[in-house]
Formats: sequence, structure tokens, C-alpha cells
Amino acid sequence: MENVAIAILNYNGRNHLETFLPSVIKHSEQAVIYVIDNASKDDSISFLQKNYPQIKIIKNFVNYGFAQGYNEGMKSIHEEFVVLLNSDVEVTNNWLNPLLKSMEDSNIAGCQPKIKSYLEKDKFEHAGACGGFLDKDYFPFCRGRILKHCEKDSGQYDNTDYVFWVSGAAFMIRNSVFKEMNGFDADFFAHMEEIDLCWRIQKSGKSFLVVPQSEVFHLGGGTLGYESPTKLYLNFRNNLYMLIKNHPGYLIPKLFFRMLLDGIAGIKFLTEGKPRFCLVVFLAHMAIYINFTKFYRKRVELKKYKAKAKGIYLGSIIWATVIQGTETYDKLNQRKWIL
Repeated sequence: MENVAIAILNYNGRNHLETFLPSVIKHSEQAVIYVIDNASKDDSISFLQKNYPQIKIIKNFVNYGFAQGYNEGMKSIHEEFVVLLNSDVEVTNNWLNPLLKSMEDSNIAGCQPKIKSYLEKDKFEHAGACGGFLDKDYFPFCRGRILKHCEKDSGQYDNTDYVFWVSGAAFMIRNSVFKEMNGFDADFFAHMEEIDLCWRIQKSGKSFLVVPQSEVFHLGGGTLGYESPTKLYLNFRNNLYMLIKNHPGYLIPKLFFRMLLDGIAGIKFLTEGKPRFCLVVFLAHMAIYINFTKFYRKRVELKKYKAKAKGIYLGSIIWATVIQGTETYDKLNQRKWIL
């Protein structure tokens, strides 16, 4: 049996496949490559069948979104290690070997490469950069990217290190762990499902690494642009879903405070002349009221896992950036970490 698979989720992404698959095929000789197609309406499948007959195609018959799309596809993938790779990622020579080397430690559930921008190749890319973390209020950020500011890569984060979460854009995971944890939470549909999965896996006692010796380039915004109201809605909603499920302390005070911060963000959108974004925050909160009981049940189920997640920044990333003017990961107060 082959040891490693690459799984690329596709929905109407023929253009991305044409652009980015050649690098994946060229630099991933040891891997079995799968394309999981989420009921595309374009000619993605015929393009693959004609040009890349060696690629294994898994057909989903509806568009399940990112989370359930991968869950369905993974049922047909049996290699020990699987890289969940976005269709708009260009990989580089020898990118797989450092990732596989890091997985020799059985306590490591997954890892990611250094993720840089395809359009600005000297900069880190927003979705994952050089490994992800959460602050005390569960806002995600990365080595190399805080809020919207992406740093230039000058080798400042070239050490392999433990992280809280790894990016779904290029996520190597043990197949057995993915399936033991029931994969992504399908109720997320898309966005932050990988952070939720990493959090759950950490609670089971395993860890995650960023391995910068492996490098890829991500176009980003391939399905939903970074200014998309739909993306914004999913990020606000799913962050709160994740909090309800995983916050280890008293839930209601933390949830109330986070929703208050969201409300402030909504008011800021109004002052900036973005009423649609303000509406998005409101709709995300309505989803929380509607689905609170459902996610609270998931919270109760997760209490069987007792390990403490590591990689939480005990400060506020909003305070550090907006008030203190901190734009880079290495300037954060290093005394405020749970490691």
C-alpha cells in the first residue's frame, strides 16, 4: 500500500486544476493523487480524464462544501497519510519529504508547510502562513500573518515548531486520526473547520507542527474572495460554533463577550459604509441562537477528551494590533503563551 495521498477538493475549478496540477504531479511522485469532485457543473472531470488519467477521481453527487466534501471523499482514501490540498496551491520540489519526516513522531497528528502567496511570492499567504494560533478570545492568527497584515518571508520563521492549528489549504494528517475524530464538522460547511478539528484532536492528546522546510504557494480566495460577505458570514458564525464546542471554561460569559466584540465590529462596518457586512454579523448571531442547543450537545460529547490544547495566546490579538500597533508575530508578548 502507498504511504501518502494528496486529496484535492474541486468544485467548478477546472481553471485551477489546469494551472496548479502540473506542479503537484511533478513534485509528488511518491503520492497517490485524488481529486474529490463536489458535483461540479463545469468540465473538470472530463478535463482530468483526458489530461491526467493517472489521477483518481472521487465523485460526490452534491456540493457538500469543504467540510463534508472532504469527509465523503476520505471514505475512499486509505493511505496512511493524506495531504488535504487546495486546488489553487503550487507545490515545490521535495515539499512532501519534510512533512513525512515530521510525522515519524507518533504523537504528531498533522502538519503544514510554509504557505506563501502565489501572487506575491516573497510574502506569507493569509490562509495559514507559517502555522496557526488562537488568542484568548479565539481569534485566529499565524506566524507571518496577523489579521490582514501578511509579513515578508525573510526566513524569520524557518524553525519547525508546534502550532495550535494547521491550514486546510495544505494540511497533512494521519488518515486514522481524521477518521477517529469523525473528520471535519459538516455543520461548518466551509471556513475554520480545520481549526475546530485541530482543537478536538489536541484535546485527544496529539499535536501539530509547521514544517517550513516544505514550501508551497497559495493563490487564496479561489472559491470565495477575501471580501466576500458569504466568507465573512461563515467566519463569524463558525468561530462562535467552534467556541461553543471547545471553550474549556465557563461558556456563557465567554460567548457573551465574543458576541459583544462581534457587535462592535458590526458597528465599525456601519461607520465604514459597509451595511451589508453589518447584516452579516447579525445573521451569524441569529445562527448561533438557532443552533445553540445542537452545538452544546457537541460540547458535552467532547468532554470525554481531557488533554489541554496548547498554542493559545493569552493576550488579545485585537488589542495588540489595533491599540499597541503590533503587526508581526515576533513582536507579540512572548510571556503570554500556553505552550
